[in-house]
Amino acid sequence: MRRLIGAVLVAGLLASGRPSLAKSDPVNESYGSQAAYGTLSVFCNIVYMPLKVVYACVGGITGSLAWLLTVGNTDVAESVWAPSLGGTYVITPGMFRGEEEFLPNGPSHEKSDKQ
Repeated sequence: MRRLIGAVLVAGLLASGRPSLAKSDPVNESYGSQAAYGTLSVFCNIVYMPLKVVYACVGGITGSLAWLLTVGNTDVAESVWAPSLGGTYVITPGMFRGEEEFLPNGPSHEKSDKQ
């Protein structure tokens, strides 16, 4: 367990390099920097992915119950389903470099009244 914590800390320190690396091209990055971002994303996904799947499952069940309790009102169910089932399921190295957007929740479901 100590080795795992140490590896995560080292990967985090390597990934938190100069601010200029945040917008650099991944093709031109050094091998060490690419390895650090990849390692950091793997260790983050070990924790994040199971939590996201549980959150999505609970949201799916809750939205289904809301749909049943409102006698088939899909708008109510989608207001639960959209945030919980949408969003990012896998953290990529590009997210650490600032090239991709990280969205733990999906878009909120808002009904447009403009017709």
